[in-house]
Amino acid sequence: MSHVKETTKKKKYSLQDRKAVKGTAERPRLSVFRSNKQIYAQLIDDIAGNTILAASTAAKDMESVKGKKAELAKATGKALAEKAIQAGIKVVVFDRSGYLYHGV
Repeated sequence: MSHVKETTKKKKYSLQDRKAVKGTAERPRLSVFRSNKQIYAQLIDDIAGNTILAASTAAKDMESVKGKKAELAKATGKALAEKAIQAGIKVVVFDRSGYLYHGV
């Protein structure tokens, strides 16, 4: 019986991407998670190990936004960008978290 943990392709790609992408306070990592109903985005400082900003379709300020998944994702990105500009963050490193870089 093997005790080797089986990983999914998405997890494998996510770990490969994470090796190359590191976030700092000046240039945080933009991490995106998609569930079947919601989309979540956060800016992470990997050196300090904390989340600087976050936005999602599940947030109270996004309840009024309606539409398809792509429209909700665009609204979430816009909300996160506005928060980042207010916090003085202009450049981020995109972490695609194992997802393909297209679509939502």
